[in-house]
Amino acid sequence: MKRLIPASLLLLICSATYSQNTPSMAESAEADKAIFESFDTIKNKKGEILKEVVVTQNKLPKPVTALRSGLKPMDVPQSIQVIGAEIIEQQQAIRLSEVVKNTNGVYVSSARGGATESFFSRGYDLSANNMFKNGFRYNSGSIPEVTGLEKVEFLKGGSALLFGNVAPGGILNLVTKTPSFKQGGEVTMQVGSYAYYKPTLDFYGPLNKFIAYRINGSYENSESFRDVVKNERIYFNPSLLLNATKKTQITLQGDYLKADWTPDFGTGSIGKEIADVPRNSYFGALWSTGQTISTSASALVNHDFNKKWKLNFNASYQTYNRESFGTERIQPNDEKNETVYGDTNRPLGKNKNLEQIAGNQLSLQGCFKTGTIKHQVFTGLDWENSFATAYTFTFAEKAISINNDGKYASNYYDKINLFSFDPTNQRNDIPKNITNTQIVYTNTNRFGVFAQDLISFTEKIKLLAGLRWSWQESQADTENLVKNTITEGAKRLDNAFSPKVGLVYQPAKDMSLFASYSNSFTPNTGTTVDLQPIKPSIIDQYEAGIKKDFWRGILSTNITVYQITNSNLAQTAEFRADGSVNTDTTIKTLSGETKSKGVEVDVTANPIEGLNIIAGYSYNDMRFTQTTGAKGSFIEGDRLVRTPAHTANLSFFYTIPSGPLKGVSIGSIGNYIGDRLGGWNNQYDPTKPNGIWDREIPLEGYTTIDASLGYTWHDISILCKVSNITNELNYTVHENYSINPIAPRQVMTSLRYKF
Repeated sequence: MKRLIPASLLLLICSATYSQNTPSMAESAEADKAIFESFDTIKNKKGEILKEVVVTQNKLPKPVTALRSGLKPMDVPQSIQVIGAEIIEQQQAIRLSEVVKNTNGVYVSSARGGATESFFSRGYDLSANNMFKNGFRYNSGSIPEVTGLEKVEFLKGGSALLFGNVAPGGILNLVTKTPSFKQGGEVTMQVGSYAYYKPTLDFYGPLNKFIAYRINGSYENSESFRDVVKNERIYFNPSLLLNATKKTQITLQGDYLKADWTPDFGTGSIGKEIADVPRNSYFGALWSTGQTISTSASALVNHDFNKKWKLNFNASYQTYNRESFGTERIQPNDEKNETVYGDTNRPLGKNKNLEQIAGNQLSLQGCFKTGTIKHQVFTGLDWENSFATAYTFTFAEKAISINNDGKYASNYYDKINLFSFDPTNQRNDIPKNITNTQIVYTNTNRFGVFAQDLISFTEKIKLLAGLRWSWQESQADTENLVKNTITEGAKRLDNAFSPKVGLVYQPAKDMSLFASYSNSFTPNTGTTVDLQPIKPSIIDQYEAGIKKDFWRGILSTNITVYQITNSNLAQTAEFRADGSVNTDTTIKTLSGETKSKGVEVDVTANPIEGLNIIAGYSYNDMRFTQTTGAKGSFIEGDRLVRTPAHTANLSFFYTIPSGPLKGVSIGSIGNYIGDRLGGWNNQYDPTKPNGIWDREIPLEGYTTIDASLGYTWHDISILCKVSNITNELNYTVHENYSINPIAPRQVMTSLRYKF
């Protein structure tokens, strides 16, 4: 099977692109006024967090923002939140899961095998199609590095118009650091609990008056509160900025991450309860290993025709390779089914997944008038190719463990008991007789063309209308290495129109009321258990809200209500076609119609110089609303697993700007995840009591609190953080396995020198 060579790889070499970095408000005010003074569409408000606008500014890089179209937040009929580098730095975040503690309604739903973190919002998994880096979809199978992040943008709700085939919960866009013509840099050393240490460097400046550079990178080595578990990560992110002309700007970026990690499937559930074992207990084989390598290259071009019209071209190419080998899911038996309480077979697992993702984006942005009506248009097209390769392995040797029917299970390594397990007295040989029996090649092409217009009838009444046409072609071919055959899968073609319309009423320049409707076409990735492409989901979304700034932006509030109806939700299949337990997240099933509805409240404040406050609360109710009622179907009215009804966040960071305590900084962040369900959703089954197969694991809500204290003297700063101060114990649960405890109380200290 030959892989396709994407055309955009050539474009990366031959062309360039643009990157929109976030200038300070003082730097961007004059450029904003020049572009939009006749339209009054972009104003700078002191203290407003959502200042992400696309503007032309000579010699300043401009990152690809979630808004893309240059609209100011008050004109957008949906909620947006941006977490900047300053907050990430003050928080001492080392994982994306720590950064999203500041984003209302986004939470970590699971950490399957310790290899990745899955994020949910409004009841939907963001980790499949809704994770972007610099505006391009990227493979979220690895834990991204935060060292190179300039900011994290969260565009809530329906985003299919601009970003294509995405789920309705919202999109997370990671924006990396870009060059500057101002010379500078910093070196940092982080040390913390469990032998954690991480040196980082960041250098930037001009090579000449036309070219600027930036090089940042890091090395991480750490153990864990979990016995045996270790991590080693190398990250490198170089970039160049070229001012080709006064109107054309080019940014070239590279990105490399290598992560060596220990597969960790946590503890297990016994019946409907999580096994009561110490938080540090590791039940995997001591030799278990995992490695992820991801790389990317991008070329971005921004050209200004004049003050009102601009053309953007972006190209990106990514590769992803993740391999792991060890013992996998821990699923202990309860005393009703086994003679020994807490016994569990340890299955062997060897995984290898590769993916290449190439994409191009071309867009045009401009402003004009028809009579007294003002228009701010944004139109373009995009193309993406994904070529994924998944390997299947079998183990020839017989395991020590024996099934309940008295037969050997060839994929079981051994049998242990959670409550009497001795890690120093376990089987420790590495299986040798492993055969790669099958390779599945999935080729997916996506294409979309879109146009939107913000129509300002008056300064107070505005209409945002847009339409996207999306097309997707997918095919999964299977190579049987035992029979030496290749079976071509059925080619699936899907296309649909996705409209969006939103009405905005602004009774004052610091207040906006909005209502919107969007319909999105979401082709589902992966295959059915029969290795056939999955049918797409059609999603209707309604949203309404109010945005209000008080005291010239010192306090900003945003209240949103929404309802999302998904015609057919795709979820990971529980079993393979042969009836065996499925461990491949690309094998899925359609589960029926779901409805998600809720309310979100966001508050940001800058009451005094140096003080930033972020707060939020969200309520979400996501349930099955239509199922077949046949055996194996889900229960109508049942809440979906991994979707808490309530989440909340509150954080503040304060740096004393003057006086004898100048340079002292303090901060704290609290995060609440409400009651939720783990395991699998219940199913209709006439052979079970009450006709229902009860498989849900109730999980209580929890709150974590972090606190930090630091001091900056000239160019040197030190910052110390204590996370999970109360030593809260809770779990992230992936279905009915990979039940991983959250981290206990830990200490992290950073020493930074800026020059």
